[in-house]
Amino acid sequence: MHMQLGGPSYNVPLGRRDARTASQAAANNSIPAPTFSLDRLASTFASHGLSLQDLVVLSGGHTLGFSRCTNFRDRLYNETATLDGSLAASLRAVCPRAAGSGDDSLAPLDPTPARFDGAYFASLLRSRGVLHSDQQLFSGGLGVTDALVRFYAANADAFRRDFAEAMVRMSSLSPLTGSSGEIRNSCRKVNYS
Repeated sequence: MHMQLGGPSYNVPLGRRDARTASQAAANNSIPAPTFSLDRLASTFASHGLSLQDLVVLSGGHTLGFSRCTNFRDRLYNETATLDGSLAASLRAVCPRAAGSGDDSLAPLDPTPARFDGAYFASLLRSRGVLHSDQQLFSGGLGVTDALVRFYAANADAFRRDFAEAMVRMSSLSPLTGSSGEIRNSCRKVNYS
């Protein structure tokens, strides 16, 4: 999946049933919000049978991509003490305080947004997590996930391996059964299209 960007390859079990339709609202209800605390992130993952290690390593997927201003504006203007000052200043330039102004402006989630690497975790060590939920993974002390963030920041191979394993575990969550959904002939489209 992320191989072109330097990510690991992994084999997911075949035969999973996929829904024939998609629901943005349902997806948004299942994805932890960028404002979640560590406790809420952990309980959300635990409710799906995923561990704290899964939480940290899957959050590492934020090593790729960007976030919209609406997802980090509150962090810029309400939590500046927990965000590196130079990063806060650069983010404020693309994300003004006023809601509705620059809402769709994008910022990279780590310094190398097109490369699957450990830069996301290294950023957290320096209080440079763009999203509140990301920085919650590293409090700078003896937090329950701090050691994992340090470990993955220093061990890119372990991050790649553990990410692949967690993705396979996540692919097995809440499978559709019986006549619900379909086993796709092509993962890119429903069978009747």
